[in-house]
Amino acid sequence: MRTLRVGVAMAAVAAILFGACSSSASTAPSAAASAAAAPSAAASQAAAPSAAASAAAVVSPGASASASCVAPNPNFKVGLVTDVGGLNDKSFNHLAYLGLQRAQCQLGATVDVIQSTEQSQYVPNLTTFAQKGDNLVIAVGFLMANAVYTVATQYPNIKFAAIDTAPADAKGNTVNLPNVANLFFHEQESGYLVGYMAGLMEKGKVGAATSNTISYMGGLAIPPVDRYIAGYIAGAKAADPSITIIGGYSQSFTDQTIGKSIGLNHISRGSTILFQVAGASGLGYLQAAVDKGVYGIGVDADQNYVAPATIITSAIKKVDVAVFLTIQATMNNQFKGGDNEFTLQNDATGFAPPNSAVPADIVAQVTQVAAQIKSGAIVPPTTIPK
Repeated sequence: MRTLRVGVAMAAVAAILFGACSSSASTAPSAAASAAAAPSAAASQAAAPSAAASAAAVVSPGASASASCVAPNPNFKVGLVTDVGGLNDKSFNHLAYLGLQRAQCQLGATVDVIQSTEQSQYVPNLTTFAQKGDNLVIAVGFLMANAVYTVATQYPNIKFAAIDTAPADAKGNTVNLPNVANLFFHEQESGYLVGYMAGLMEKGKVGAATSNTISYMGGLAIPPVDRYIAGYIAGAKAADPSITIIGGYSQSFTDQTIGKSIGLNHISRGSTILFQVAGASGLGYLQAAVDKGVYGIGVDADQNYVAPATIITSAIKKVDVAVFLTIQATMNNQFKGGDNEFTLQNDATGFAPPNSAVPADIVAQVTQVAAQIKSGAIVPPTTIPK
C-alpha cells in the first residue's frame, strides 16, 4: 500500500472554503468555514489524490496565492498525517484538513499532508515531518497513540499534536510528553444532544420517525467513538425512557458496504433514526437510511449535505477549530503539552442545524439541554451501559 502525500498551498480552494481571512485569527471559523464541511468537487479532488496514481501525488505549497490570505511564512511549517480514513472521509480527517487550510490562509503557515492508507505507515509518516524539522506535526486519530509516542520520544525538540489521543508506550500505557499536545473532545456532549433530539422525534412520531426504535453504528470500539455512543444512548433515554436502542460496530472506518449492510439490518429491526460514528464506513450506514426513507444523524462535521432530506442533524466535533487553535498557539509560543480539552464551553462540540423535518419546539428543547450541559447541570456519561 502506498502513502499518499499532498502539499497544501490550495489558495484557490481556501478562498472558496473560507472567503476573506478573519481580522482576528483567534475567532471561531466563519459561516463559510463551517459550510466547508461540504467540500466542492474541486476541493475534494485537491484533498484526496487518486490512489490509482503510480506515484504519490504532490502539490507544492505556495503553488498559487489568494489576495484574501496573509503572506506565507516559510519559517513556520506544519505537517499533518491522516488516519486511514483519508482526507475525503467527510469526517474528522477532513475537518483536520480544513483547520490546516485555515491556518495556512489566516496565519501564513507553510503546510503539508501525508495520507496514511494503513496503520503501519503512521510511524514513518510522522517521522518524515519530524526529520524535516517541522514546527508542529499533527497526528489525526486515536489509533496513532503508540506511533506518536515512538516518534515524539525520538524527536523531543519537535512539537506534536495528537487528535483524540495521547502518547502510549508499547504496553499501552498513556505517557504525557511535554512536546505533545493531546487534543481531546467531549464527544459525549454532542452524542447526548443528538440522542435527545432523536428521542423526542421518536416519542412524538415525527415524520419518518414512526417507531419507538433508534440505532447507532460505531466504527471501532475506541474511546472517542464510545463517548459519542454513550451520550447518544443517555440523551435518547432522557427524552423517552421507554425508547428501544439497537447498535453495533462495522469494525472499519472505511468499508461503506458493511456499513450499509448493518444499516439495513437495523432498519429491518425497526430503527427509524440511524446515528453513524464510523467515518467513511458510516456513509454506507446513512445510505441505508436514504434508501429506506428513514432518518440519519451524521457525525463530526455537519453531514446534511450528504443527504439533505435524510440527515436531520449531526453530532459536531470541531476538529478544525482544535487544529487551527493549536497551530496558532504554537506560532505564538503558547504551545501546551499534555491534555487540551474541547467542549461546549469553548464551542467545540454540539449539534448541527437540524433540517426542516425537526420541529422548532424540539430544536428549542435540545438547545435548552445544551445550555444545561454547558452549565454543568447535566453531565453526559462517557461509557456505554452494559
